[in-house]
Amino acid sequence: MTAPRIIVGMSGGVDSSVAALLLRDQALAAPSRADPSRSVAGLFMTNWADDGSGDCRAEDDRRDAVAVSGRLGLPIHFRDFSNEYWSGVFEHFLAEYAAGRTPNPDVLCNREIKFKHFLDAARELGAEFIATGHYARVREQDGAWQLLRAADRNKDQSYFLHQLGQAQLAATLFPLGELIKTDVRRMAAEAGLPTAAKKDSTGICFIGERDFREFLSQYLPAKPGPMLTPDGRQVGEHPGVFYFTLGQREGLQIGGVRGFAAAPWFVVGKRVQDNTLIVDQGSDSPYLLSTRLWSETAHWIAGAPPAARFACTAQTRYRQQDEACDVEVLPDGSLAITFERPQRAVTPGQSLVLYKEAVCLGGAVIAATDAPLEQHGAGPTSWPQADRKDIAAQTAPTKN
Repeated sequence: MTAPRIIVGMSGGVDSSVAALLLRDQALAAPSRADPSRSVAGLFMTNWADDGSGDCRAEDDRRDAVAVSGRLGLPIHFRDFSNEYWSGVFEHFLAEYAAGRTPNPDVLCNREIKFKHFLDAARELGAEFIATGHYARVREQDGAWQLLRAADRNKDQSYFLHQLGQAQLAATLFPLGELIKTDVRRMAAEAGLPTAAKKDSTGICFIGERDFREFLSQYLPAKPGPMLTPDGRQVGEHPGVFYFTLGQREGLQIGGVRGFAAAPWFVVGKRVQDNTLIVDQGSDSPYLLSTRLWSETAHWIAGAPPAARFACTAQTRYRQQDEACDVEVLPDGSLAITFERPQRAVTPGQSLVLYKEAVCLGGAVIAATDAPLEQHGAGPTSWPQADRKDIAAQTAPTKN
């Protein structure tokens, strides 16, 4: 059997289905009109072992991927990466929550599974390229590969792909990069694909439709503790600091508290060392605001930063509007970032992603910020690099 030139990651969703459709049609339109099955094949990845909860949709997704491949006349392969996912993604996910941080497993999944183990599997099958249904673009510029935002800014997924490097981008196709989501749905319907109206998956894949707190409690047992205001007054009790993130409002269950206005409460800090959750009223609480952050070692898509210090824009969460900032690359490869305007709920463990217009430069995991409670010990108790506190002290902004 002739090895396919392109292997498409088939997730059982509409996006990967249309990516496969477009590549098949390109093969049919080739001058030789070669059998598209010799040019394109699918591969379905199992990344999470069914835990018997009934909330894992992997089997449904597998059936949909097989149905789409059959409709398109493409062969499909199967690989189980659940062990690799556990060790490369999930163990890190748990460790970060246990440390009081909020990780982003989608970023690690892309780096460790979809563009590492999947790419290796495709090459073992003889393919030159992999393709996925991500909304992003790749281009070669002056001998280097660039990751660009998608044409559909609302669906752009470059934020989750910022850990990719030159070798991965050189071997990757994003067929949906120039398309709008509504057009993707229309194409799927016109082609009669069974996933045309399938709901997009949301949230973290291994949790599915389950309650996040219930799922996490299986691995990080609940440990109730006090909810305090920034000045130390107790206003409630929480089931475990691990289950909350900065800026969160849901799940606090703080009713009317004597001496406080009838306004919503938000998480503004966590102290893992004494199991304390710090809350304040108002979504614009000053305890949620920061203008500086320090990161772990940065990853650069080009292989190196554009300069030791430069200006660009950044996102500290998915679908955030671009925020202008100044970037300083520190001696250990980490970053010191200063924003032009205060940022809300910048969260250690999440990803900082840097852009020059449409080009994604790379990014890093957020280690700490200059939010008031971070400066006074309510944030994480340890830093990824031993000298980070010294650097922060040396570069901390002075108040006017």
